[in-house]
Amino acid sequence: MKSPAQSGSIDAQAYGDYLRTVPGRLRADLGWEYLRSFLPSEPDAAALDVGGGTGDMAVRLAECGFRVTVLDVSAAMLAETERASKEANLRHRITLVHGDAGQLPHLFSPASFTVIVCHNVIEFVERPVEVLQAISSLLVRRDNAVASVIVRNRAGEILSAALKNGDLVAAEKNLTAPNVRAKLLDQLAAVFTPRELREMVASAGLNPLAEFGIRVFSDYLPEQSVNEGSNYSTLLALERKLGAQPDFAAIARYIQIIACPHSLDNQVTGQTR
Repeated sequence: MKSPAQSGSIDAQAYGDYLRTVPGRLRADLGWEYLRSFLPSEPDAAALDVGGGTGDMAVRLAECGFRVTVLDVSAAMLAETERASKEANLRHRITLVHGDAGQLPHLFSPASFTVIVCHNVIEFVERPVEVLQAISSLLVRRDNAVASVIVRNRAGEILSAALKNGDLVAAEKNLTAPNVRAKLLDQLAAVFTPRELREMVASAGLNPLAEFGIRVFSDYLPEQSVNEGSNYSTLLALERKLGAQPDFAAIARYIQIIACPHSLDNQVTGQTR
């Protein structure tokens, strides 16, 4: 199941630089803010970050008291995670595992984690539903267990091509194209509609609890206005409000779904917490 983006050839330095840009900060901060309200209050609970990159999410989870395992196919990314965890004095709470998302069932025992994060990973694998199924099997079967999944939104790729790049040919192509080129990684990435992601999550044995849009409008603004650092807090606050509203979330660059494992009560009553 290993894809080119799972090959370990990602430039960790370039990725770290991206996370310090306004778009990178927004993706990380919004994904965290939407997830944080669903995190269980369980001392020393286990969390897994699939494709953890340079460790931003792992450090945030560790700061909240979780024991975090970071899985990444890139040794350079794991080295960055180790550095970040040491700087935060949290190295003792973070375990590093070298491997790709397709190995999940072989690397960890079922029902091992209370929280699983999988942000911008499944668009780079050949069989994303299998990764989601593995995530479902690794969650503990309790009401407080949650998974967070972020993928590229098809509408976001259409609007970005048309509004940001002025490329109407690419915008029309993105209406039906199975993938787009991820510039940062220089790899092909699959795109999904919110409905497609919901259906994949549900078919994998996960019960969607909430859906959000990440970067609703900032990707379509002039670059100069987006990168004005003094506006970041205002930008983040507005993006967060809009991303929580379905009408606006539908056009965001990324889709985030928070889900829990199916339980007997969920299946019988159709209710979620």
